[in-house]
Amino acid sequence: MRTGTMAVVCAALVLSVAERPSSAQQAPAATPPPASWYQRFTVRGYVQLRYSDVSQGDGPVLEIPADRSVNPNETFMLRRGRVVLSGDISDRAALYAQVDLSASTGSGDYAAQLRDLYADIALDAAKEWRVRVGQSKVPFGWVNMQSSQNRAPLERPDALNSAAEGERDIGAFLMWAPTESRAIFRDLVSQGLKGSGDYGVFAAGLYSGQGLNRSDRNGDPHVLLRYSRPFKLASGQFFEVGVQAYSGDFVVTTQPITVNGVSFTPAAPVGGTTDQRIGVSAIWYPQPLGVEMEWNTGKGPVLSSDFQSIEEDDIDGGYVQLTYRRLRESSPAVLTPFVRWQKFEGGRKFGTNAPRTVVDEWEFGVEFAPRPEIELTALYGHTNERTRTSTFPYAASEDADRIGLQFQWNY
Repeated sequence: MRTGTMAVVCAALVLSVAERPSSAQQAPAATPPPASWYQRFTVRGYVQLRYSDVSQGDGPVLEIPADRSVNPNETFMLRRGRVVLSGDISDRAALYAQVDLSASTGSGDYAAQLRDLYADIALDAAKEWRVRVGQSKVPFGWVNMQSSQNRAPLERPDALNSAAEGERDIGAFLMWAPTESRAIFRDLVSQGLKGSGDYGVFAAGLYSGQGLNRSDRNGDPHVLLRYSRPFKLASGQFFEVGVQAYSGDFVVTTQPITVNGVSFTPAAPVGGTTDQRIGVSAIWYPQPLGVEMEWNTGKGPVLSSDFQSIEEDDIDGGYVQLTYRRLRESSPAVLTPFVRWQKFEGGRKFGTNAPRTVVDEWEFGVEFAPRPEIELTALYGHTNERTRTSTFPYAASEDADRIGLQFQWNY
């Protein structure tokens, strides 16, 4: 009896094993459900701590509109405290939001400020054509597109940044870039070559024209066109050339001026003053020697010589920058010395009363990144001439020298 029972049990086990599929024959595991939208988003950002010291030359105290750290009463300051939330919500739509937790409100205090809030809508499966809608960077000038996280100098040159201070505005842009160009744009950033990011090879659009976090004031949008193409030579060297232009009317913010005891407010056209520029860009990426050259010219609003009105006048300026990128395969550290000269003449349209501005400066610096998440920058700048645009009579500082130090950490 015991032997018969054992035989039955063994037979049952054999049949069970025979019916069970082998590991090679087992049915594939069920496909996991698609991730929820919030699981497809990433959070990243960077912070910049800055210190400046100015040796004053002739004229009023040196003022750099984008760099409050040069002010006499500043010591250490948080120049940027960026937090970026981005991700795909579907195979055709992506969202991007960026805030600055240390933005200046103009009064010297810190506050949270919206920088970007837009959607990219792909028009084809390859995502070569897309529409960007919301508040985003205005695609004018290569250096304006380059993130402050990647740029070696502490601030952008006035000649290009004066086209769109804060770099951003509200609008809609149609962008196109072939797949191979999009891959190059990604490589230029991921390989640490100070790339500008992917803003399309071709871009066309309409935007408010009044600047970052400002409402439109004349109901007349600016029109923009841009073509900027990256190339990769057989040697592996990258370079990029581009041309861009925009046209619109800009409404200047005015306030009273006192001249010889008489106070008056400059007269400004209700619908705005002509604001038009065309610019060219040529970038030879640092492998190891790099060269950046950009220039723009056009017309824009400026305070008249008698201070009575806002009028249209010429704008002209640009910059040249040399960069050297030194790294070792045995170490993650990267050393990037640079030198930049910039020149700009014209009205500063984003300044109150659009004062006439002259900028002529040299900057010498070095950026050292011992690891990808940490960067140290030291800069010496010499100002031949720079107009102080915050207070009348808008006099120029001359022969001023400054030292700038910055510590940046990325996450």
